Amino acid sequence: MPKLNDYRILLLLLFCFPGISAASSLLVTTDWLAKNSSNKNLVLIDMSDGMQYSRFHLPGARHLPYSSINIRTKTGISLSAGNTRIAQILGLIGIKASDHIVIYDDMGGLHAARLFWELEKLGHKNVSLLDGGLVKWILEGRKVTSLSPSYTKTQYSAKTPSLNNLASMEQISQASRDNKALLLDVRSKEEYQGHPKHKRSGHIPGAIWWEWEQAVNFDRKFTLKSEQELENSLSHVGIKNKQQPVIVYCRSGHRAAHTYFSLRRSGFSDVKLFDGSMAEYELHKQHPVKKGLIP
Repeated sequence: MPKLNDYRILLLLLFCFPGISAASSLLVTTDWLAKNSSNKNLVLIDMSDGMQYSRFHLPGARHLPYSSINIRTKTGISLSAGNTRIAQILGLIGIKASDHIVIYDDMGGLHAARLFWELEKLGHKNVSLLDGGLVKWILEGRKVTSLSPSYTKTQYSAKTPSLNNLASMEQISQASRDNKALLLDVRSKEEYQGHPKHKRSGHIPGAIWWEWEQAVNFDRKFTLKSEQELENSLSHVGIKNKQQPVIVYCRSGHRAAHTYFSLRRSGFSDVKLFDGSMAEYELHKQHPVKKGLIP
């Protein structure tokens, strides 16, 4: 599979050469965005890195670095900056609770999905990801700019969270014991099975392995798999019941946020993200880890 960095290089090369129907509310197409870009309630957020954004981005897109919505603890765990801080950041870039936010990046939605999870946690009602993001937009020869848009700072008023989508350590431990909530490990195969010489490596007992990248067509402009393809892939590892509670995790909550979006898009109604993921879990010596490919 092509590396993400390879496609960043490709973006620069293809920038020099020019090159559907309405999507679901959680995922919008480049065609849809092009047709609706003049909507005054539509706000674009670019979550590519700062250097990429300064080179070129979609017209009107406001930049929000991935690092701005996370904090790192003294123990090295990456966590959400919290609802209050996220709301402050949204206000600083002129976002209102009534806006339809469309998020994109140049990584198949890896950064964008994290903000999607945060916005659902805040109770923001209208939020979508751009399918294919910057990669697809560029490959289609659409207009980009290096100019930053102007906007007025505001005070973002967070609503009562519409979804309780943050899993606690207690819930993780409970799910590992009784399997009432499905634990989904979306790291690489090597991470899931653990290193034979490292005692605290492997996966949470009972967790099913399904790598997050299975949701992305890296060879098709970084678009996301169709809902049917996604459901078939999940069904292959026994994930079929969309009413079953699911808790997703990875190493730091980054990749797991992408799978959170994939499941929400597929209609799973009770999905939570274990924010600290394995970085936090491994610090609790009383909680066991399991090696191998068997849950």
